[in-house]
Amino acid sequence: MGAIGTWRRPTTWAVALSTVLTAFAAPAPSPAVAAPAPAGPGLAELPVAVDGGAWRSGHVQGIALDRERGHVYFSFTDTLVKTDLAGEVIGTVTGLTGHLGDLDIDERDGRIYGSLEYRAAEAFYIAIFDPDRITRVGMDAETDGVLTTVHLAEVVADYTADMDGDGVFDGNVAATADHRYGCSGIDGIAFGPEFGRSGGRTMLTVAYGIYANADREDNDHQVLLQYDVSRWRGLGRPLDQDAPHTSGPRRPQGKYFVYTGNTTHGVRNLEYDAATGDWFMAVYTGVKPHFPNHSLYVVDGSRRPVLGPIRGQAEEERGRLLSLREGGVLHGPTGVAGWPVSGGQYGLVSLGDGRFYVVERGRRQENGVLLETGVARLHRWTGAVPDPFAPVEG
Repeated sequence: MGAIGTWRRPTTWAVALSTVLTAFAAPAPSPAVAAPAPAGPGLAELPVAVDGGAWRSGHVQGIALDRERGHVYFSFTDTLVKTDLAGEVIGTVTGLTGHLGDLDIDERDGRIYGSLEYRAAEAFYIAIFDPDRITRVGMDAETDGVLTTVHLAEVVADYTADMDGDGVFDGNVAATADHRYGCSGIDGIAFGPEFGRSGGRTMLTVAYGIYANADREDNDHQVLLQYDVSRWRGLGRPLDQDAPHTSGPRRPQGKYFVYTGNTTHGVRNLEYDAATGDWFMAVYTGVKPHFPNHSLYVVDGSRRPVLGPIRGQAEEERGRLLSLREGGVLHGPTGVAGWPVSGGQYGLVSLGDGRFYVVERGRRQENGVLLETGVARLHRWTGAVPDPFAPVEG
């Protein structure tokens, strides 16, 4: 036997025993727990501009930023485009025959949500894209397993409402008394807290599209629905454009109204800004001469909804009313405040620190083909009049 303190090579059986004891002492990693996603770029590292490419498609409708993974998603009406922060295309989802509008990301699970309309079929959906499955250009919306859809019955009921009582629904027509509140479907969507409850549960807010019609008075509110998507488990269905499904929530958790005057197509892009707690509504300007017809309205997130009259309805109606933030230009006759000139109609993303990506729409010809483009450019919110967004220089 060697002296005390002298090292001796362990025997084979000792090594084996040590290995067994170590295995029992240290728990093995669980295969059910996913490895954490790599940390995305910090706010200071985000680029001044991200190019969404050029596409033989409809014009750009909205964007979503996945800051955790460093991806940007562009909606081009019938095509979803996924890029990295350098503007390199990672994949696309094609084959949509409906209208894909505004986008947002549920940061809790990274899925991309978009408004999806099929007016002829009287079907309106929230499209939910699985970002991890979008890996190549030309993926099919129906057959490649990248998309599920949730039907919104509340929107269908308002869109198809026979408001003049003649027993005939006039369909996808703006110059009609039909469509409750002038509803043409849905467009702007955003995740944020329940209205009037700062720090409350996260809700998906869906804004109505609204027909431009100067000959009626019941279409002067923006209509916003709030849904708790945690209750949607089991409701999503694969998209089948030949046989639209009706699986979805029976009603929203809340329905709200914002008095702005009629705008063309309602809220084009909706965005929640964590820095202010406010909701930004970028619109195409309206056509009624007795309203200010601004390009941007901001809902004051610090004020709780109040029950009050929904103006202009044929029969007296009350609903939960939201207040506009002070600022911009106040129109005395109507009391409507907003900003006359503003971007964001083609895409708007808040970074939560006073900066926003504002999307610029463009077009170009390639080999005789007209292509639609979209570039997200970094801006800073100033609140200035007429345009409250100032470009950030690179």
